[in-house]
Amino acid sequence: MKSRGFGRIVNIASVHAKIASVYKAGYVSAKHGLLGLTRVLALETAGFGITANAICPGYVDTPLVRKQLHNLAENHHMSEEQVLQEVILRPVPQKRLLTPQEIGYLALYLCSDAAASITAQGYTIDGGWSQV
Repeated sequence: MKSRGFGRIVNIASVHAKIASVYKAGYVSAKHGLLGLTRVLALETAGFGITANAICPGYVDTPLVRKQLHNLAENHHMSEEQVLQEVILRPVPQKRLLTPQEIGYLALYLCSDAAASITAQGYTIDGGWSQV
């Protein structure tokens, strides 16, 4: 990237790069670290036409999240739909999981020429969860 004078680094972190949740010390620490690394990379490569940003999503409708729903449903003695609505989406104003495409569109934008001056940022995309 340096030799070409152009590059885009987009790390996928989590909303937990910016906020904490109980019982997630390891996960939150790792995501805070990834956001910090993103910002360091942005500073170190700024003079080479390279940007570095992180996307910090909330819950995305992926097989991993669906497996978590199944496990939580068993642990809470609830249906998966109840867990989704009453546990996962309770603090999310939009009351829905994100789609992988939404994350992809943000990544695509950050890789475009339109985002040439956007660097060292962590973009929260979480349906409003972290504002509650």
